[in-house]
Amino acid sequence: MHQNETDLALINAVLVGQTSQYEVLVKRHQPFVFTLAMRFAKNREDAEEIAQDCFVKAYRALGTFKQKAKFSTWLYSITYTSAMTFLRKKKLTTQSINDDENVLQIANSGTNFDANLIEKKSAYVYLNHAITLLLPDDAAIITLFYKGEQSLEEIAQALNMEAKTVKVKLFRARLRLKDKLKYLLKDEVNELI
Repeated sequence: MHQNETDLALINAVLVGQTSQYEVLVKRHQPFVFTLAMRFAKNREDAEEIAQDCFVKAYRALGTFKQKAKFSTWLYSITYTSAMTFLRKKKLTTQSINDDENVLQIANSGTNFDANLIEKKSAYVYLNHAITLLLPDDAAIITLFYKGEQSLEEIAQALNMEAKTVKVKLFRARLRLKDKLKYLLKDEVNELI
């Protein structure tokens, strides 16, 4: 029933009092909002908190949505702002070098042993891992452009930048992503040569 309804129709329904229609919007956009939040937060709990905060803010501000851009662009703008606010508020956490997990990672880093080698063979896993190594702004632009299939103009609106600036940032983010992939895949490349 709700599959064919446009975002605009759902928004109008919510604005006239059918608040249950907002759940349809949330379910429709939740996967990508969460993915974008993960690019900033780097862990599931924080990303879930950012995504939840984003949808609450969007609901409260739904009446201010001017429909000049797609709803998804407006929502990703809120996600970006929520993520930036969250990261500013979050205190830096430190971990002890004696932490068992850190010791295990340090012990394994000098060896060729990798418990997750099969999983890491997937190009998708490498790409996602490389994106997590980027700065949050780079990760957001790459994610919005490739996974969100947003245009440069839509990304500019979402991130409150000029489209030309987004184009330059996207170009530079691609170069940094390429470097991260080269670093992650250096062993693979050496094995092939």
